[in-house]
Amino acid sequence: MGTWALFLTITAIFEMTKTGLLKNAHIRFVTSSSDKEERSAVASSSLIINTTINLFFILIILFGSNWLSHLLHAGKDLADTLKWFIPGLAFMVLFSHFEAVQQSHLDFKGVFAGYFVRQLFFFLIIVIHPLFGIPFSLSKLALYQSISIVAGTIVIYWYSRKYLLFQFNASKVWVKRILSYGSYIFGSGFLANIFASVDQFMSSKFISVASVSYYNAASRINALVDIPSYAAADILFPKVSQASHEEGMNKVKYLYEKMVSILISFTTPAAIIIAVFPKLVITLIAGSAYTAAAPILQLYMITGILRPLQNQAANILNSIGKPKLCFFINAASLAVNLLINYICLQNFGFYGAAIGTLITVFLGAIGWYFVMRKQIDLQLINVFKYSFDFYKGMFALARKRLTKQKEITTTELIPTEEVYNK
Repeated sequence: MGTWALFLTITAIFEMTKTGLLKNAHIRFVTSSSDKEERSAVASSSLIINTTINLFFILIILFGSNWLSHLLHAGKDLADTLKWFIPGLAFMVLFSHFEAVQQSHLDFKGVFAGYFVRQLFFFLIIVIHPLFGIPFSLSKLALYQSISIVAGTIVIYWYSRKYLLFQFNASKVWVKRILSYGSYIFGSGFLANIFASVDQFMSSKFISVASVSYYNAASRINALVDIPSYAAADILFPKVSQASHEEGMNKVKYLYEKMVSILISFTTPAAIIIAVFPKLVITLIAGSAYTAAAPILQLYMITGILRPLQNQAANILNSIGKPKLCFFINAASLAVNLLINYICLQNFGFYGAAIGTLITVFLGAIGWYFVMRKQIDLQLINVFKYSFDFYKGMFALARKRLTKQKEITTTELIPTEEVYNK
């Protein structure tokens, strides 16, 4: 389980980092242009960069996976698993390209369908094993990941056809513009994703590869709380990109404060419930063997309340054309995280990485607040005000629905004259 968790972490870092580079640049340049030829040039140039990055990662796997597997104390298993995922990486070129095409047109149906089929296909293949008594192996799981990506790519292509121009007119000018815009976003995404996985990498290095499975179980549950935040980022980026050009910083500030308030309104109750019943949640999702991860999960739930502020702040800086600032903030955060996690692992052992992550996220939230106050004049009082308005609105809506349902039920209980006569 620890080796599989490392595999998922490494591949997720690559996928999310590359997506951050290409998708953001693709969306920004397409949404700011109404010329078909220019849009086609952006898409074609993005596809070339996409393919090149994937080929580079495949070469790293072929020649560097054995070293990485040894470094993380995973034997040969991690290297073999990464190599079996190479077919999936090839199809990820198309999957991520179609995802960027969809979102640049503010259409999310195909993206949802592609990811849904991709995950469902993987799940159904796994179900076959216990049903027919077929033994598992890490290499098979990686191959199944590849097959599921193929299925997801077919589905997302079906939804993306109406936006595809079927022209290939890449140019050096657009390749340079995308790389120039996206280089800092690429770096920021890479650092942010490493930051999110430092606990698992450092636990594998300084504790054991088995400890990674406990951190991974807590991280996966933590990721459920973060789903609204990442979904909001996908929607917010193109909207803020447009607003910064057409309506100015006041609109950007409003969108940021409003989005953070809504996300906090969702994540806070979920985080509190999970923090109060961590063992129950761990047992239901990961099994009773992972109850030792309960304190890790509790600490991560505290960070989950603070993360929307930071996630959306980084997204805002990228969308208003300040990826360089975002990159340096993420670099500083990662350096601090590495130092604090090392100190905490040396002093607290197994739970050290979780304690270190909590400290770093808390310090990061303070830093991001001052950055956003300077960049867009963030007012925290507005965030709390919008959250209160959100809860008040939801309560009023629920009460209205219940009252209406009660009136309907009461009316239905009173027989009509026709029924009474019968």
